[in-house]
Amino acid sequence: MATIPTLHDIYLARPHVYRHLRPTPLYHYAGLSNLIQASVYLKHENHQPVGAFKVRGGLNLVANLSDNQKRAGLYTASTGNHGQSIAFAARAHNLKATIAVPEGANPGKVSAMQGLGAEVVFHGSDFDSARLWLNKVAEENGGTFVGPTDDLLIHGVGTYGLEILEDLPDVDTIIVPVGAGSGVCGTAVVAKAINPRIQVIGVQSAQAPVMQMSWQQGRPVEGKMKTVAEGLATRIPFANTQAIMAKYLDDFILVEDHALEEAVRLLLTHTHNLVEEAGAAPLAAALKLGDQLIDKKVVLVVSGGNISPERLHHILQT
Repeated sequence: MATIPTLHDIYLARPHVYRHLRPTPLYHYAGLSNLIQASVYLKHENHQPVGAFKVRGGLNLVANLSDNQKRAGLYTASTGNHGQSIAFAARAHNLKATIAVPEGANPGKVSAMQGLGAEVVFHGSDFDSARLWLNKVAEENGGTFVGPTDDLLIHGVGTYGLEILEDLPDVDTIIVPVGAGSGVCGTAVVAKAINPRIQVIGVQSAQAPVMQMSWQQGRPVEGKMKTVAEGLATRIPFANTQAIMAKYLDDFILVEDHALEEAVRLLLTHTHNLVEEAGAAPLAAALKLGDQLIDKKVVLVVSGGNISPERLHHILQT
């Protein structure tokens, strides 16, 4: 049975996170508010030193490892942001990290992981292929494999949920992108513990819908995965995050990839922030929800900003 994190778990993560990071801003934007006819705030996890929210989880996880686990080194798989999180945390604690990425992974994210001192190896056509392969490698070498939804990661990323509630305690709705689900789960645990009336909504690409389909049907569903949004590119659902979402999530919607690209453009126009497609998903979702958000206080979690120059050029040219 999956473990359901508690608000206490997330509070315990704060010292490990804030030893290395500062809280990220929560800014109100008039232009986006006018578009959505709501009071819209962005939680700027794209302002993290690695450009994405996942760094919080990596720091909490590494701080809780045993000495033997630290000596054995860390192994993980990533499309980029999770890998940067583990690389950042490993460097902060002077550990070795080995990260598997799929062939064709974002070059900028690969370079960032290598710049943080991690060994990056390419394997397979997608994240799940790389993950399953490196898990076996970690076992063979006696290392610690870090999955994308390990409990300590969820506890760490949940700290941004606490920041949202501290800065905007009367928030009505929080919209969070979903890949493996650590971010939306940490957010939902915090929101529902503090104020159960807060609506927490997940969003995934319609071109990679397995987490949404599994949540909707109440059972694991595997399916297609062809999205341009690396951070949403999950082909196999994760049992522990599905259990948390089943308990806490109010709604979970899908948006088309072209809507993600339009949201990237809108965020650049209205906020002058570079946001990757996954990080733009909450805005795409808010636009799709339309009348449901009118006159509400809405927080959109901008999960990351690590868009490649090539992808940005393509989006701005179309």
